[in-house]
Amino acid sequence: MKKSITLTAIAATLVMAGCQQGPSNRTVGTTAGGAIVGAGLGTLAGGDDKRNAAIGAVVGGLAGAAVGVYMDEQERKLREATAGTGIEVARNGDQIALNMPSSITFDVNSAAIKPAFHGSLNNVATTLVEYPQTAVDVVGHASADGAADYNMRLSQQRAESVQAYLVGQGMRPVRLQAVGMGENQPTGLGYEADRRVEIILTPIVDETA
Repeated sequence: MKKSITLTAIAATLVMAGCQQGPSNRTVGTTAGGAIVGAGLGTLAGGDDKRNAAIGAVVGGLAGAAVGVYMDEQERKLREATAGTGIEVARNGDQIALNMPSSITFDVNSAAIKPAFHGSLNNVATTLVEYPQTAVDVVGHASADGAADYNMRLSQQRAESVQAYLVGQGMRPVRLQAVGMGENQPTGLGYEADRRVEIILTPIVDETA
């Protein structure tokens, strides 16, 4: 099923102002290693019409017929940009998810991005800047190893670190949202796989185009 963000009328925007929802439990197709099982696709952006309209006002929306090609091209560029980095790229309809395990992004109990990961994240940011008509949700996840409230805070801080880094690489802040899911979306593959940050890309679609 295709999932997109629709640019809404101002009236609907006002009605829905402040209404956000977390990622759904729909799963992305797994890679050979299965590391994205249980990933949160849905999208935070899809539950907030005010945010959708704000993004659309800045970057414009895609005509429905153009969405598939746009996301195909973006997926291809992202796969090229992340080859050999440990970042996994998955596609579900018109959404793209990048899975970044903590083994390459953060030290244990830290929300500071590893310096060795900066180059890989720079390549991702370059592609995201090149394709501005997507909303970008940065979703932090933690394992159930430790206290749940600590894991929730750490997952949020890690998502915010990635969000801030992407802004520093030239992404428009209006496109980005960070959220921590704590230990609420385990992969079923163990603690190491559960500790991850995902970047979920959803096209901005203008139904009037």
